[in-house]
Amino acid sequence: MTGPWYDAVVVGAGFGGLGAALELTRRGARVALCETLNYPGGCASTFHRHGHAFESGATLFSGLADGQLFGRWVRELGLDVTVDWVDPLVELRTPGMRLVVYHDRDRLLDQLRAFPGAPARALGDFFALQRRVADALWPLFDDPTLLPPLDVRALLHHASRAGSYLPLARWMGRPLGAVLEHLGLLGFTPLRTYLDALCQITVQCAAAEAEAPFALAAMDYYWRGTGHVRGGIGQLARALAGAVTAEGGDVLLANRVKSLTPTSGGWRVESRRGELLTRHVVANVLPQGLARLLSPTASKQLPHRVRSLAGKVAEGWGAVMLYLVVGAPEGASPHAHHLELIQEPHAPFIEGNHLFASFSGEADMGRAPPGQRTVTVSTHVPLRALRDASPEERARLVSRLQQRMREGLEHLAPEWMRDVRHEMTGSPRTFERFTGRDGGAVGGVPRRAGLHHYVSMSPRPVLEGLWLVGDSVFPGQSTLATALGGVRTAARVAPRQSPAKRTPAAFASATSASTFWR
Repeated sequence: MTGPWYDAVVVGAGFGGLGAALELTRRGARVALCETLNYPGGCASTFHRHGHAFESGATLFSGLADGQLFGRWVRELGLDVTVDWVDPLVELRTPGMRLVVYHDRDRLLDQLRAFPGAPARALGDFFALQRRVADALWPLFDDPTLLPPLDVRALLHHASRAGSYLPLARWMGRPLGAVLEHLGLLGFTPLRTYLDALCQITVQCAAAEAEAPFALAAMDYYWRGTGHVRGGIGQLARALAGAVTAEGGDVLLANRVKSLTPTSGGWRVESRRGELLTRHVVANVLPQGLARLLSPTASKQLPHRVRSLAGKVAEGWGAVMLYLVVGAPEGASPHAHHLELIQEPHAPFIEGNHLFASFSGEADMGRAPPGQRTVTVSTHVPLRALRDASPEERARLVSRLQQRMREGLEHLAPEWMRDVRHEMTGSPRTFERFTGRDGGAVGGVPRRAGLHHYVSMSPRPVLEGLWLVGDSVFPGQSTLATALGGVRTAARVAPRQSPAKRTPAAFASATSASTFWR
């Protein structure tokens, strides 16, 4: 075999791939990280166009506090990343209501109780349950070793916390709507509106159908080390890619992987820059994208669970986007901030009815000229609606949704629409073209109620030496979750510290020995 040899090749420098590559290099593995784009981050990246810098998709991130994954990396690796702890984090606006989410969670409960006819006691019971569930589940995100696969220490830790998991048992496999019904809150519109908006951007479905423990834990998203990365999330992605290099890994940007072929004892990775040889491949791609990269013979060998997962992704979401440059209105906060806009609270929170708009701050140097801000605005669109339409119908649908988005901004955030200097549009087709994600899918698999979510929680190879990470596999979805999934997969790929770097000549013996690469 010829070509550079690696212990692992990571395909895709989204946060799942970045997490896997960084953890593997820190464990002593020789790693190549291949990325199609000329910058890292994938769907959570910062891109430059026409002299401005925009967030490609995701815009608000958790896990940035000192004791959490991103915060630890920033501190331990000395990353050049500054986090602005913006407060408030998000303002929710509808035609008849405003809710402001602060770092102090009790302020949200106080606002809800202040609405006329608010069921104060039931609201208190709901938030008490929500907090117990979140306090049980979020420590798993703070310490990756508590996620599967579990060692003896982790098992003992979970045993000591068994009592904290009891509130989950009653609601596992049941929708959040059942919790609201149990507490008599189904008819309280302010809470339902808030939960529908939050669930749509976190667990990717409406509150009435969301898996209750996942949704209750996701409610803590704003209160778990969530902040704004100054300059855009691309700053963190680039810093992590730099850390992979500093740990001895090869970061190969603008290097699209064309195919993956199993060989004796490993894999041949054919990329834009040539061939790489490796024992393991960690693919930060969608399951259908993985099938496309494999040879026909290998693709047919993919287990049913991967094919089933591809089907679930295809029934998920794409995003329609507006990227704006606006003049900051008089009296605007100098800080980055976020608006969640709902035009009709009783209609589905998709297709331009629900918008998430993120505004850069004055400290985000290089994003826009002085006195101006860049704005990323997104809405969900069902991938099925685009897949089943002709090209002309898709174009009309996307255009109609973008017009509805403009109308929502003008109605609910008029102060920001009085001085629009520049506009670009984006669609699922745009995401597919620039990120390689099939159909432009975003957000992973919707977490609708069902016990199936708890079946495949431990990383396992889809084929010998081939692993899948990203937002479509556990723990999935958020930037923090995908990075954690990459870290846990790396722990399975390289469970021990590597010996000294091996040479290509040692490839056959290394792959058969399996004391390290099991």
